[in-house]
Amino acid sequence: MRLYLLFFLLPLSATAAEKLSIAAAANLVYALEALNAEFRKAEPATEVTVVTGASGTLVAQIQNGAPFDVFLSADLEYPEKLVSLGLADRASLTPFAVGRLVLWTTRPGVDVSSVAAVVRDPQTQKIAVANLTTAPYGMAAREALTRLGLWAEAEPKIVIGENITQTAQFVETGNADAGFVAMSLVLSPRLANQGRWQEVDAALHSPLTQGAVITLRGERNPASARFLRFLRGPEARVIFERFGYRVPID
Repeated sequence: MRLYLLFFLLPLSATAAEKLSIAAAANLVYALEALNAEFRKAEPATEVTVVTGASGTLVAQIQNGAPFDVFLSADLEYPEKLVSLGLADRASLTPFAVGRLVLWTTRPGVDVSSVAAVVRDPQTQKIAVANLTTAPYGMAAREALTRLGLWAEAEPKIVIGENITQTAQFVETGNADAGFVAMSLVLSPRLANQGRWQEVDAALHSPLTQGAVITLRGERNPASARFLRFLRGPEARVIFERFGYRVPID
């Protein structure tokens, strides 16, 4: 009888840990390492898995049935889209950080103190931006160049990254002379002290207010709401600020 009971109890203990699946905008890739480590301190029994990509690409995946509980976007429009499609809970929509766009180079001869100088420098052959239709940081870069009256001059030099982390890879490896990337990437332990960067005036583009939302699948997972509360808590705030984000004030 004891062996019989043990046979049935082992599978139950193996499934005791909660699992939380997160789809996150690519600008968060390094910050999430720190955030998840902090979250595990309070939730050691919760197993968190993360997939990163361009916000629009992740929305398309969720529309096609990808099993994510929480979506962290680089803007508010994509979470709003999920809500409008009936694929996320409007009450859960939570602004949690404001991203910052920077112009970054690893090439010694490129002066990033002026966007115009980078665009007009004949030695600048390639300028990297994230996807112009699915990545909010890419949209913000084009908006800034347009408001500066530089888009027509910049466009022949533009190379497109699938998402903001691939865009940063273009710059890091020298496959692009400069690029518009997220401040959170250039401040990360992975890229800090590589090259030079200058923040793009935030008045030149729409705010990169990042929003989280719980998907329909996530509504059945209590860990989803706990993770969103954590994102607005003091521990997460410290991490966001360390990675260059501005944090909304309640």
